[in-house]
Amino acid sequence: MIYFDNSASTLVKPKNVQRAVLNSLNIFSANPGRSGHKQAIKTASEIEKTRLLVSNHVGTSPENVVFTLNCTDALNMAIFGTHRKGGHVVCTINEHNSVLRPLEHLKEIDPEFSYSVAGQSGKLGVVWEDIEKCITDKTYLVICNHISNVNGDIADIDSIGAKLKEKAILFLVDGAQGGGHVIYDMQKQNINILALAPHKGFYSPQGVGCLCLNGEFDINPYRFGGTGTNSLALSMPQSLPERLEAGTLNTPAILGFCEGINFVEENFCQIQSKLEDLTTYLHYELSKLPVEIYTKTENTFGVFAFNIKDVGSADVANYLDERWNICVRSGLHCAPLKHKALGTATFGAVRVSLSYFNTYQEIEKLVFAIKILLKTNKK
Repeated sequence: MIYFDNSASTLVKPKNVQRAVLNSLNIFSANPGRSGHKQAIKTASEIEKTRLLVSNHVGTSPENVVFTLNCTDALNMAIFGTHRKGGHVVCTINEHNSVLRPLEHLKEIDPEFSYSVAGQSGKLGVVWEDIEKCITDKTYLVICNHISNVNGDIADIDSIGAKLKEKAILFLVDGAQGGGHVIYDMQKQNINILALAPHKGFYSPQGVGCLCLNGEFDINPYRFGGTGTNSLALSMPQSLPERLEAGTLNTPAILGFCEGINFVEENFCQIQSKLEDLTTYLHYELSKLPVEIYTKTENTFGVFAFNIKDVGSADVANYLDERWNICVRSGLHCAPLKHKALGTATFGAVRVSLSYFNTYQEIEKLVFAIKILLKTNKK
């Protein structure tokens, strides 16, 4: 099998990630922060080690690293936790439904709330000028998908963050596709909130997300429940991260995330170099064929989208899966505004997403399979 759906979730996990998950089941399976015995303390210590590693990786402090159910949960937590009644939010055409649907829900529960969508063309990366046009005197939050999960378009978060800091507007970055592929520095990039998806660019298990805060603002709880602290109080604790971490944490996934970060940091240059080469090679080979390509040559983080004329994206994906055992993703990728901008809202697109563990030979087989399909379709 050839797996080209790494933007949904990486298939191949590094050996150190696999060992960490196994160790969590055999050694660190007590409930962290819920008891005072040695096993619980030992597990809690491993959780805190991960929290420290994440904080160093993104440029914040450990207490501002919150473990969530997944990246969607992290984005919901940020959006609902910062909501200001009657306020205004700016997002972009690149946003995933994990942003768009919470914003739509806020419009339902708060009739005075509104949001605007920045970015005029799906073929362009979002820049500050796109955001600036949408800001009003009620804007308190800007949400920006850093790397599009549809075609790899890149937003200029450095300039956007700098301008928003001048205006004292909160900046939430969706780093689902960027995490592991770029190095974030929340302080230097003026990011107030960063959401991460460990099971993608960090080659970690599914079942955990991460919300990173810069500690310069208050955020309200999104979920409520036990934290192991202040149990007599019926309200959530004031201190972070407990204030936002209700219920038992997913220790196996968190410890796998720890080793995923270690793997990325130890191999960062090699990973980025190979992804760049693989993406460029795929673009070069498919550009020779009569296919519609939606990914720019400079977008080399492993997300590549295309279509074949008169063949539905789902039909292409099914053909690759059933005949060639090649896994890609078709459809709208939970990003409807992006597809509307690309002109693909009615039929979606075929997405090939790469990881460090893919090979040139696998790309060659994909290109060959596409050639056969084009030849057959021509008849």
